[in-house]
Amino acid sequence: MRKNHLNIILTETFKLRNIIFLSVIFLFPSCSKYQKLLKSKDYEMKYEKAMEYYEKEDYNRASTLLYELIGIYRGTEKSEMAHFIYANCLYNTKDFLLAGHYYRTFVQSYPTSQLREEAQFMHPFCNYRMSASPLLDQTETYNALEGFQLFINLFPNSPKVIETTLLMDELRDKLVYKAYLNARLYFNLGTYLGNNYKSAIIAARNILDEYPDTEYREELSFLILESKYRQAINSVIELKEERLRETVDEYYSFINEFPSSQYLTKANNFFETASYLLN
Repeated sequence: MRKNHLNIILTETFKLRNIIFLSVIFLFPSCSKYQKLLKSKDYEMKYEKAMEYYEKEDYNRASTLLYELIGIYRGTEKSEMAHFIYANCLYNTKDFLLAGHYYRTFVQSYPTSQLREEAQFMHPFCNYRMSASPLLDQTETYNALEGFQLFINLFPNSPKVIETTLLMDELRDKLVYKAYLNARLYFNLGTYLGNNYKSAIIAARNILDEYPDTEYREELSFLILESKYRQAINSVIELKEERLRETVDEYYSFINEFPSSQYLTKANNFFETASYLLN
């Protein structure tokens, strides 16, 4: 039994070695041809092969060849195409930082190119792909928004305007959510080392003023109400009555805009407590 089992293992191992050996045999000529191509001074052939690799989605080999050809064909139509396809290769290998750079330089180098519109869009789209979680730095989000707005300004009739607008809405929502998290952080700090409720109110108000149609409007509005309530409850005697009245006023504003809010029960509790303390 053990002997048969060992024979099976040996047979399978032998088959695997044969497969690996044959793969190496078939792969080696391909690698060898590519290495010869890299060393070749036949730039026309390199250009043709680079485009073949690109069509076959072999972006690494294509980009290696194209990087050299951009300089070789500088000032010609082939340089323009090599530059653009090189940027596409970088994008497809998820090197968004470098791809964005080459899309930007393409626009600058070939302002009359028929490919300029696509490159102008792809530059901020690379920023979009690099845009981080709302918990992290949003530099790339701002860069993408700026680039997309420029694209719309330059190509207002482009079929990509609708897509661009949707992407910008998505990015703005990300910025709003990050700002909401910052306001929530102030709220969570409460009275630690000062009146953080006031900071939470200011932060939330600023977001609503800048992005009045945000999908987080209800959450931000409730945060303002709750912050005003907590601020009033924790206030010194001289400020308590005024802040309680502000809480009541904020309550009415909130329920008028969100009569069926998910936070209605809590809002009613704040109102009842504030009204009781005022009487």
